[in-house]
Amino acid sequence: MWSRRTFIAEYSKSELQEQHFDSIFGQLWLILNPLLLSGVYYLLIVIIRGSSDSTRYAHLTASLFLFYLIANSLSSGVKSVTTGQKLILNTAFPRMMLPISAVVVAVTKFLPTLGVFLVIRTLIGLPVTWQMLWAIPVLLITILLALGLAIAISCINVYFRDIASFLPYLTRTLLYLSPILYEASTMIPKVRKFEVFNPLFPILDSWSRTMVHGQAPAMSSVLQALAWAIGIFLFGTYFFLSREREFAVRL
Repeated sequence: MWSRRTFIAEYSKSELQEQHFDSIFGQLWLILNPLLLSGVYYLLIVIIRGSSDSTRYAHLTASLFLFYLIANSLSSGVKSVTTGQKLILNTAFPRMMLPISAVVVAVTKFLPTLGVFLVIRTLIGLPVTWQMLWAIPVLLITILLALGLAIAISCINVYFRDIASFLPYLTRTLLYLSPILYEASTMIPKVRKFEVFNPLFPILDSWSRTMVHGQAPAMSSVLQALAWAIGIFLFGTYFFLSREREFAVRL
């Protein structure tokens, strides 16, 4: 795959052009979509709770942007193998390059939103600290998790095509079960004990601590996130490689 890294780059670029990412309005919508969602959720929370908090809006925005990195990896990765049917049947290449390209597209979409959040963070007046550098390893862990999820779900979709229709409900469920609309510190202990079953929970909690509060994330959360990412990546890779030879028949 390393010898074919140019193909991954060009294939990802063609996917972005197909989604009009090369146009001004295409790039603008990547920013406006999660930004408008965070604004809607923030207004609902303010109306219900009767109070406003700029830090909470920063948390909402930062968490939604990172969540969309994973959600876009899943939505693009789920059909990456099935839509590459003609390529698979006519060309010999590592099939795993297709879900990898989907994650590259998702990361490319995420980068502009990161710049927007930094502008929002500056306007709100949140402090800038050296602990914010923890965002780099947290982001790398997130990409590894997204890669594992994309590889696994692309293979599952070859056998069960309905998984693509079920995916929006799955991502919406993860949205509500993850610390996005709320901060992990506000959860009661009885509920928070279930966080170990959500692979996104430690990642989003660490991201919020780092990017919003300028604090170093809890080491337990970082290690838990890393364990989830490595475990899902290894499982997805093994599952994909063990079934790769059957793709031509199934497609």
